[in-house]
Amino acid sequence: MGSPLTAYLSAFRIRLMQNLQYRIAAMAGLVTQFFWGFMLIMILEAFYRNSDASAPMTLPQLASYIWLQQAFLVFVALWYRDGELFGLITSGNVAYELCRPTNLYFFWHVRLLAQRLSGAALRCLPILAVAMFLPDPYRLRLPTDVPTFLLFLITLLLGVLVNVSISMFIYILTFMTLSPVGSLMIIGTLGEFCAGMIIPIPLMPEWLQRIVMVLPFRLASDLPFRIWSGHIGHAEALAGIATQVAWLLVLVGTGQLAMRKVLRRAVLQGG
Repeated sequence: MGSPLTAYLSAFRIRLMQNLQYRIAAMAGLVTQFFWGFMLIMILEAFYRNSDASAPMTLPQLASYIWLQQAFLVFVALWYRDGELFGLITSGNVAYELCRPTNLYFFWHVRLLAQRLSGAALRCLPILAVAMFLPDPYRLRLPTDVPTFLLFLITLLLGVLVNVSISMFIYILTFMTLSPVGSLMIIGTLGEFCAGMIIPIPLMPEWLQRIVMVLPFRLASDLPFRIWSGHIGHAEALAGIATQVAWLLVLVGTGQLAMRKVLRRAVLQGG
């Protein structure tokens, strides 16, 4: 028999290869994301040109911020889901998953991680490649130096782990509600707003920024994207990495406890 680690790696690889096959859906998503990115930048450009107040971010920084949002949307969107897992829970077929000699929380965690990585692999490079050759102020600018790029990569990868850990609570709540609609809408909408996906966090009122900054949602998008654009320096980036690790430990620990509790209840109800 293989080790549990082998099972997790196999689940990750299989899910990754399965999702890489959906190229047509990825191409359709590219068109939507290019349109949405242009629209957001043009709206912000209009505000910048008609505002006398000093802006917390320059327009080129905001353009980079928005293109990175579009390129890595699959990484940062909490509404991005695995419908098969919802089907397993609502149909009762999750019993087959419980027969595996693995920790169900981590087994689903690596599955969701593979799904996001495969989705980003199909979309991010075309968006980044095109956005870098656009005229100003729509162009995606490269990081100023190699350390900034490395800090971006570290925070981006830690951020997707944080996001997957948050999204796991949607599946855990589905055990209790037997419908993913409510938890998906609440967590997805709240996460999208607090991550700066609708209004970039530096453009929010200060009182709202103070609230958003203590929540984990911004760690998957706002933090790495502002590092890339140069709006966050190296010292603040290192502090952000420590915050990501702390939140990751809290979310994974709490998620495991919640999963064990709902599974214990599900077994009792199933007789």
